[in-house]
This record gives sequence, structure tokens and C-alpha cells, in this order.
Amino acid sequence: MRRDRLTLAMMIGVPVLQLALFGYAIRTEVRHLPTLVLDESRTAESRALVSVMANTGNFDVVGTAGSRREVAHRINAGSARAAIVIPPEFARDVKRGRTARAQVIVDAADPMASAAAISGASLAAAVRSQELAARAGPGRAPPLDVRVRPWYNPALRSAAYIVPGIVGVLLSLTMLLITSMAVVRERERGTLEQLVVTPIGKTSLMLGKLLPFVLVGYVQMTNVLLFGWLLFRVPMRGSLALLYLLTLAFIVAMLGLGLLVSTVARSQAQAMQISFFLLLPNILLSGFMFPREAMPAPAQWIGMALPLTYYLHVLRGVLLKGVGLEYLWRDALILTGFATALVAVSVRKFAKTIE
Repeated sequence: MRRDRLTLAMMIGVPVLQLALFGYAIRTEVRHLPTLVLDESRTAESRALVSVMANTGNFDVVGTAGSRREVAHRINAGSARAAIVIPPEFARDVKRGRTARAQVIVDAADPMASAAAISGASLAAAVRSQELAARAGPGRAPPLDVRVRPWYNPALRSAAYIVPGIVGVLLSLTMLLITSMAVVRERERGTLEQLVVTPIGKTSLMLGKLLPFVLVGYVQMTNVLLFGWLLFRVPMRGSLALLYLLTLAFIVAMLGLGLLVSTVARSQAQAMQISFFLLLPNILLSGFMFPREAMPAPAQWIGMALPLTYYLHVLRGVLLKGVGLEYLWRDALILTGFATALVAVSVRKFAKTIE
């Protein structure tokens, strides 16, 4: 172990590093949901309601919307997770002593975020109702009724949120771990060097090694989607053809990362250790298990450097929301950039390592 310094360093340093990172980053309480405001009343009463909701800490107002269509567009695109909708008659109902109604629309693909929105809306409604009731006097109707409308996952089923994410996690695990282990194993046996001295170019050699794992990834993805639908009734609202197309970029990105690990590791044990070190942030900081809105800013920045973060957005966007490429093109471009960069760097570094 003294001679294997990389393994020794990972055994001592990695647990401490991961404890500090994940203990600081992982939080289950969801606050500060990016929220739009569609204020059709445009009165002091409606602005007071928005202010009370923002003061709960569960909603961060990130902009206003001019129509319900714009609300749907922004939530589908992921730039907002909730919307406060106040109808035109809101202030009139308050002044006449009738029950004034408002609505909170929430992206319920994530049940934790939905629970935060429901809690925040209930708290804001209770606080504002007390203020209005004290001003109106006894014998009046309940002054305020704020209703939450969950989109995409109205039953708030956790399986609908978790199962699509399992596709990304399994692909990450398989593509990264098996690829790095397979290449290192061939190097240990000496078969890799035998292939390199053949007339086949090194780039062609590595791409040829990647292609079988692409097929394996698609088989895994198909199995999870099929059994997720059969066992948990996970919806498939969008285009599966689009999902399979965008999955290619993610698979290639993870294969490129596996190749990069294989150029650093000198043994299969090292390849496994490095792979697990990279997999844990993918699982914990990408939004698979814990909402990214609940994480502090540095943890969210780390999550933005993980391909799985963008692939989860693609998976849940296609399967749960039914959105198309017009909402997912940024994620597709980022995944394509990851795939191109990781494969290029790993192939170049691989050529330098074995020469």
C-alpha cells in the first residue's frame, strides 16, 4: 500500500472530502423555488399577497408573466418551478368581503418541490387571511383561498420522479465503471498493446471499443423504461425517438469519462476507486435524489459540471412533461459538448500513456 500512493491517498483523503462536500450540500428541505408572477389584478392587494408569499422563503420571484401560455412555457423550459396566478377580480372580492381566490402552479415532477410550494402557499394564505380578517371584522366570509395546482405529477408520486432518474444513474454506473475496468484489464493482460501495434489507428481502436457499450447502454435504458412503465406506471408523454437520440450524447460522454479514468488508473482496483469517487457526486449533486434548489450555490455549481444533471432534465422533460427539442436544445448542446470534449481528451491522453 505504501508503494501504491494513489490508492493510499484515495483511501485516506476521499472519505473526508466526500463527507465535507455532501454533508454541506445535501439538504432535503426545499426553499427558494424560482417563481413567476402572473398578476392580472395589478393592485395593492395582489402585490401584498405576492410579498407575503415571497417572505415565506419558499418562493423566489424571478420575473413576471403576461399570460398563462408564458407561464407554461417558462415552467416547461425549467427557468421557473412555480407561478403565482392572481385573477383580475382579486382586489374587488377582497373589498366586497367575498372570498378572494388565487392559484399557485407548481412543477410537481419533483414531489419535494411540490411539498415546499404547498407549504409556502398555505402559510402565506393563513398569514394574509388573518390580516384581511382583522381589517374586515367578524361575520365575513373567509377572506382568502390560495389553491395549489400541481402539474405533470398531480398525485405527487415519488416513483414518477425517481424511475426516470434511475435510467441516468444506471447508464452512468455502467458506462463509467465497466469501460474503465475493461480498458485497464486489457492493459494488465497485455492485449491492448498488441492491438495498438496493428495498422488500426488509435482513435478508431478506441471508438471501436466504445460502440459495444453504446448498445449495452441502450438495452439498459429500454429495460428500465419498459419495467418502469409496467411496474410503476411512469408516464411517457413525450417522444421516445427524441429521448433515444439525446441519450446518445450522454452515453458517449460517460464512455469518454470512463476512458479518461482508464488512462489515469494503473490497476483495476484504482479504476474502481476513481469511478466510485466520480459517481457519488453524479448521484447526489445532479438532482437525482435531492432537489438542486435546496443545495447551496457552490454545490449547484459542481452539479452544473456533471453530465447527469442535464440528462436528468432531458429524461424528466420528455417522460413527465412531454416537451420537445425546443425546450431541451440547450441540454442537448451541453451534453454534446461534454461527449466531444471527454472523448477527445481521453483518446489523446490514452495515446500518450501507452506509447
